Amino acid sequence: MDWNNKIRAARLGYILISIALCVLGIVSIAVPTLSAVLICRISGVLMILFGIIKILGYCSRDLYRLAFQHDLASGILLLALGTVMLVRTKPMVYALCTVLGIYVLGDALLKIQIAIDSKVFGLRKWWLILSAAILTGVVGFLLIFRPSESTHILMTLFGLSLLTEGILNMVTILTAVKIIRNTKPEVIDAEDYEVLE
Repeated sequence: MDWNNKIRAARLGYILISIALCVLGIVSIAVPTLSAVLICRISGVLMILFGIIKILGYCSRDLYRLAFQHDLASGILLLALGTVMLVRTKPMVYALCTVLGIYVLGDALLKIQIAIDSKVFGLRKWWLILSAAILTGVVGFLLIFRPSESTHILMTLFGLSLLTEGILNMVTILTAVKIIRNTKPEVIDAEDYEVLE
């Protein structure tokens, strides 16, 4: 698989997982009585798939090298968390909100750094990443902080965390990842290659 195909595969994977996170988030908000065990298992599967996609993205060579710069570590973390959620589902049900909140908050902070780097690179839509990252970070913090022990409120925050995380990843991948034509070398001369939106 050449580099452009790896980038395309990682980009498509990011988009599909982001959509899945948004859908699961909306379902969690709309149906707060949904089985916590089922949500935990679905979250575990999504984490494992997203971990694989993140590692693939890290191994690709996108033009700006912004969106995937932290994805090796976060991909391995997602693989580990997803495996634990599938193997130890019942114990993880009680820790699901905290685990997701910590991950979402951490990812939001990394995306803030990506937004700042994107501004330095001259990407015009860097502020979209920043805005989505701040919103996601606030929701992740609230999920950890747990302003209420009400199941309905916790499931709403859980769903909001998944929804904002999905939107954040979608915005980041569409804004900060560019594919170039006819590239093979490691060092890219911007004058020699055409950027695809």
